[in-house]
Amino acid sequence: MFQYCTDPATLEGLTWLSCYLTTGKHLAFYTAFGTVLLLLAITAPTALAFGFGGAMAARSRILPLSWFGKGYIAIVRGVPDIAFFMFFVIALDQGLEYLRHKWKCPDWDEPIRQGSDFLVCQAAKMPLGNSPQWVHETYGFALAVFTFAIVFGAFAANVLFGAMRAVPRAQLETAEAYGMSPRQTFWRILVPQMWVFALPGLSNLWMVLIKATPLLFLLGVEDIVYWARDLGSSKTPRFSDYPHGDWRVWYFLALLVFYLAFTRVSEIVLERLMIRLTRGQATLGGEAQRKAA
Repeated sequence: MFQYCTDPATLEGLTWLSCYLTTGKHLAFYTAFGTVLLLLAITAPTALAFGFGGAMAARSRILPLSWFGKGYIAIVRGVPDIAFFMFFVIALDQGLEYLRHKWKCPDWDEPIRQGSDFLVCQAAKMPLGNSPQWVHETYGFALAVFTFAIVFGAFAANVLFGAMRAVPRAQLETAEAYGMSPRQTFWRILVPQMWVFALPGLSNLWMVLIKATPLLFLLGVEDIVYWARDLGSSKTPRFSDYPHGDWRVWYFLALLVFYLAFTRVSEIVLERLMIRLTRGQATLGGEAQRKAA
């Protein structure tokens, strides 16, 4: 990046360090922090949407829909996250390619499964082999986001389902006595009050989601864990312009500081949100606010 970085072998001290920390790989490392934040920004509302839909299905009076909602919650929560991540991404990718293969290559006469290989025609590849690199990276990131949303959506559904049941039945009966329809009762009475009961569980789920972002490394996405391991490992003059020993401890220490700082900021935001939601509610938090006022 700097003009004096043309010959790293002649550099020493802070000058060497400034050139080392501004190499192309380090810039990709810094960009990977944005990848993690983007994952959280997209996954959190998507998982919440999956969770809300799962909770509504679980409490439905239509039996098959209730079975589906409760089954979704039980199955996904019962499978270890890492096993689900490793299986679901592969299954989803191959499922999409299989459907595209049947549509685009109907004359294909060879078996798709050949031993441990999964072979489809080139036109059915997801993405195509000649696609730009950013397309491959975006596709992998989209699969990761969808998988995160499915997994954490099941946990969110369980939290929201319990929160819906925690709203006092008397509130709903009063709404019905005033002539509100079931739809009006749900959206005007149940949903606004359930967030107070759901936020503690959702807060914990948000913290778990933050800690789960290193799973991107297992899904083939070049995240901060990938770059920390790559940049921190020993480099020799033969393979690097900036040789050094095993510095992984320092890179992972930087990740530790990042995650601790991010979770602390999250705690402050969630605490203020909880105060806002409990205002005027018939809960312990709302009662404490009324007494303080």
